[in-house]
Amino acid sequence: MHKVRHSHRKKQHQLSAKTSQGLNSLLFGLPILLTVIGIFFIFEASSVTAFRQLDDSFYYLKQQLMWGVLGVGMMTFLSKFNYRRFYYLAFPFLLLTLVLLTIVLIPGIGTTVYGARRWINLGFFSFQPTEFAKIAVILYISSWFLYKQRARFLHFMFILGLMIALIMIQPDLGTAILIFSLFVTLYFLSGGNLTYILGLIPIAGIGGIVLVVTSPYRLRRLMAFVNPASDPKGISYHINQILISLSSGGIFGKGFTNSRQKYQFLPEAHTDSIFAIIGEEVGFIGAILLIGIYIMLLYAVYKAALKAQDRFGYLLASGALIILGLQLVINLGGMIGVIPLTGVPLPFVSYGGSSLLVFYALMGIVINIAKGQKG
Repeated sequence: MHKVRHSHRKKQHQLSAKTSQGLNSLLFGLPILLTVIGIFFIFEASSVTAFRQLDDSFYYLKQQLMWGVLGVGMMTFLSKFNYRRFYYLAFPFLLLTLVLLTIVLIPGIGTTVYGARRWINLGFFSFQPTEFAKIAVILYISSWFLYKQRARFLHFMFILGLMIALIMIQPDLGTAILIFSLFVTLYFLSGGNLTYILGLIPIAGIGGIVLVVTSPYRLRRLMAFVNPASDPKGISYHINQILISLSSGGIFGKGFTNSRQKYQFLPEAHTDSIFAIIGEEVGFIGAILLIGIYIMLLYAVYKAALKAQDRFGYLLASGALIILGLQLVINLGGMIGVIPLTGVPLPFVSYGGSSLLVFYALMGIVINIAKGQKG
């Protein structure tokens, strides 16, 4: 009987080990697969623009490939780095992020593109502090809500409000919405007072309305969302070109390299709007397959959160799941016209080194959590 029980436990352990290995493989492999898909379509979407502006059709492809390699390296490193140490690094990293969000607003340091001052240019490369704000908030919220600190709601709201204010000055409404939503969801998951959340949501809604009606540009974008045909050559041009791109793809797409919108018809084709180029070339079927990969990744992160050996790991993995899911929904929602365009990139696929590094870092942390190592 003892041998039978021992054999049964051994089989259970082997099955658990195989399941864990399969989960880690998905968490490691799916982001790389998405990045490879992204690199291909970044070249598709940017080659014409890159040749005309930079005399190098491969410029954006080479840049994204470099950031992709760095991102995989970071994911590998953090998958072996004990995530519990981030409890002590969370506050310093938050302070550094607040400093960077302040510095980017200084003329001569922050770079203005399309009217927004969001980049810090160091010469050999540039980065967006708002992207690092996402991971800073996940680390800090998870450490803050780990114990009784979640009761100090007003103290935390001051820090959150300061970060959102700095982001809105840039301005970057999309990231501000992401960070606020991340806070509310993690606060709920941590067992926080639901009354505070219910009271905060209408305040945030009123604040959002005020931000829209006091900004002519945001108001015009909202009107373009409500009625895309209102100004087809002006503020509605972007969403109209996205819809043209997606609708022309049909069920099976025009085929690889056959996009028409990449010839500088579609703004931000290789960044925020890359899903439109994907839909145009591979059609509805290809777009659904891409979304399917994201769903698999989200499910893998969800399973990792459930496997967490402690509350801190659970909150960290939940934060990664929330930010990945929210950013996916906001980007795709803007592409198909169910929500206004906000300039949020498609995770792992859109061009952008800062976003790529942040999401790979989060995946590295999640993999470490999924290993189930006890502290």
